Amino acid sequence: MMSIQIMLQEFRTFIARGNVIDLAVGVIIGAAFTTIVNSLVNDIIMPPIGLILGGLDFSNLFITLKGGPYATLAEAQKAGAATINYGLFLNAVLRFLIVSWAVFVLVKQVNRLYRREPPKAEMPRQEVLLTEIRDLLKARS
Repeated sequence: MMSIQIMLQEFRTFIARGNVIDLAVGVIIGAAFTTIVNSLVNDIIMPPIGLILGGLDFSNLFITLKGGPYATLAEAQKAGAATINYGLFLNAVLRFLIVSWAVFVLVKQVNRLYRREPPKAEMPRQEVLLTEIRDLLKARS
């Protein structure tokens, strides 16, 4: 019974840390960003690439493992055929690369903004006074 209370207290402490809250905000923003990246890949990037490659639609690139020949992936899935959807995989890889690049740029900019000068070490008041006394004694002699 006591170990559960201790574990709950540790969990509460863990959740209350600022880093966990920051992580939660990052996950939420990342989920929203994923929608934008999906649209970028599916609606902006892939159509010109498909046009360059002769009207190829990457989302319809698949291999049927079992079942008859199908014209589209939707037909194969509707028929319950086993397929390897390598076109969808290529889209997912492209999305990953775009998200990775965006995160890299974001982290690089945040690090640039938060780069601070190392704090200058202040001399203790005693040392400042001793230095002044030494300099005055040097000036007298």
